[in-house]
Amino acid sequence: MRLVHNSLHDEVAAQLRDRIFAGELMPGTFLDEVKLAGKLKISRTPLREALKVLTAEGLVRHEPRRGSFVNEVTVQDLDEIFPVIALLEGQCARLAAEHATDADLQALEALHDKLQRHAKAKRIADYYAANFAIHEAIIQLADNRWLAQVIGDLRKILKLARLQQLSAPGRLDQSLSEHMAVFAALKARDPDGADAAMRTHLNRQREALRELARQQRTRLSP
Repeated sequence: MRLVHNSLHDEVAAQLRDRIFAGELMPGTFLDEVKLAGKLKISRTPLREALKVLTAEGLVRHEPRRGSFVNEVTVQDLDEIFPVIALLEGQCARLAAEHATDADLQALEALHDKLQRHAKAKRIADYYAANFAIHEAIIQLADNRWLAQVIGDLRKILKLARLQQLSAPGRLDQSLSEHMAVFAALKARDPDGADAAMRTHLNRQREALRELARQQRTRLSP
């Protein structure tokens, strides 16, 4: 069925983005414009505009005379992104500690209760969902749309990498402890403490991924 939308290329970009995040279009995949346009029943003009959107987001790369490919996230990319997102989300936690009302903290407490239950039951997928909801809630409490926009863009790149840092041994319990430290600082209305705890949380995610990669190399080595 033909897509109908006031901004067709945005709809096409959303569909391709979803397919990338779902793993249907894996990193390195060549995005054949002719085939994609035919499958979506659109002309190549809105498709090309959609690819420009995804290129600006870092999900797609365009190579002259070769075409567009789903981007691949390198180790260097991760090393460069995590310190940046740690600083940005740390600032969100700082602002949240300054702005949060008693009702906001009660809502956060309910989310952290869910997080604890999922961690205890080793429900990794549910833990990821609760973890994401907590980060989103803190970003919203910061009430800074520019911070939210940049963090959202960086998260798309990290999502492209399909990271599973909770697979690292002991990481689930460590992650929970880090989240509770952030929440304790928020409840204490301690901006400095919330900032530092959030930065620690994000930087330890990178450390966990690095350790996981090291273990995988060890298992694969002869």
